[in-house]
Amino acid sequence: MWVYEKKLQYPIRIKNPNPALAKLICAQYGGPNGELGASLRYLSQRYTMPYPELKAILTDIGTEELGHLEMVGTIVYQLTRNLTPQQIKEAGFDSYFIDHTTGIYPADANGVPFSAGSLAVAGDAITDLHENMAADAAPFHL
Repeated sequence: MWVYEKKLQYPIRIKNPNPALAKLICAQYGGPNGELGASLRYLSQRYTMPYPELKAILTDIGTEELGHLEMVGTIVYQLTRNLTPQQIKEAGFDSYFIDHTTGIYPADANGVPFSAGSLAVAGDAITDLHENMAADAAPFHL
């Protein structure tokens, strides 16, 4: 069971819109090594972990990743609020905007929607932990 605190783990206060940066950060939300995948990976792998202490650690990490998901979503939202049509077009954000406006949509840097196909849950503790280390070593992972 989780208890949700209605505040961000770290405050985010972005004053100036930057849709070009938002386009890059979107991948951290829903790309193959993004926060959505990380949280689901850890929270799914915990069930077959043979040691209660390690199961608890995977639960803690998965929960932490959910907090990262919320922060990344907030960053993208703040970078894209109150955009003018000119800013949207100049930043190359128009292809995203046409389908999602400024909604936070889980996709990779190419706009490919998040897929559970990028998750690795083998049911073997060593294999799963190896996958987690590889995913967490990806560029830009929080």
